[in-house]
Amino acid sequence: MTKTIAHEWFEEVWNKHQIQAIDRLLAPDAIAHGLGDGPDAVLRGPAGFRPFFQKFTQAFPDIHVEVADTIMEGDKLAARCLVTGTHLGDSLGVPATGRRVEFGGIAILRVKDGKIVEGWNHFDFQVLAQQIGFGPPEVSSPRIPA
Repeated sequence: MTKTIAHEWFEEVWNKHQIQAIDRLLAPDAIAHGLGDGPDAVLRGPAGFRPFFQKFTQAFPDIHVEVADTIMEGDKLAARCLVTGTHLGDSLGVPATGRRVEFGGIAILRVKDGKIVEGWNHFDFQVLAQQIGFGPPEVSSPRIPA
């Protein structure tokens, strides 16, 4: 399998918590859609991304993101991801539950000069909220295929 910047991003930043990789892989003026509060919110650059990363990894210190599939076209890269972790911190505004979570998502990255310059993130945060008891009850909880 060809390793991409998406593989490197999720492995180094999310799985290994290597904060310095954020500056190495994310352009200073990068824009991240789908991670801020509200539908139109964006995170800008490493400084805008770090608070989101810190909140999320404090809530899920054992977070693991597997890049299951990637598709590349031009300067864009799509990555289908599987996320697992244990809810051990209350940094997302929800008291720690100790529950394991599993949810999927897709990140579409625009890459320039070896750095991520824009990202569109569509992770199933509703399923995440349901699994930690913060959303409407799940109708079913199917296993996410790898």
